[in-house]
Amino acid sequence: MTDRYKGRPRADLANLAGMAAAASQEARVVAARRRMLTVRLTDEERRISIDELSEQFAIGRLDEPELHRRVDVVNEAVTHADLQPAFEGLPLPSLYTPKPRQPGRWRWAAFAGAVWLALPFFLTGLVFLVFGREIAAAIFALPSLAWVFFAYRWASRPRRQNPQHPPRR
Repeated sequence: MTDRYKGRPRADLANLAGMAAAASQEARVVAARRRMLTVRLTDEERRISIDELSEQFAIGRLDEPELHRRVDVVNEAVTHADLQPAFEGLPLPSLYTPKPRQPGRWRWAAFAGAVWLALPFFLTGLVFLVFGREIAAAIFALPSLAWVFFAYRWASRPRRQNPQHPPRR
């Protein structure tokens, strides 16, 4: 083996997946901002923008005259494009962060697939039961019923929050 790759960071699958997810999130934020540029501002969006500027003032990123100048820019803004100079040099306001995707809907599709997979085994168990083969009926039907029960429990449970990663706003 050569030592020419020794100082470079490893590009393993986990790092690549993490970078792809981050790039995807960034692309969604940029696309949301681009779509909103020509849309007129609402009073609620102005209030949110002023609150975010006040928060930046409280942190210490803005002094008082700069805060007043930027609040005037927000109050005079008509569209989101007019709002951009007020946040120049500051973190993006929460207006442009996309709403988090609703988790869990795909779980019900997986549950329907689990029922579909269990159905032939359950019906085979019923046929065995009709013909007097109770042991064979139990061997076929009970595991399929357990499979559907656990799939239902999994699909209907609320999503757990990961304690290492706080929920996004």
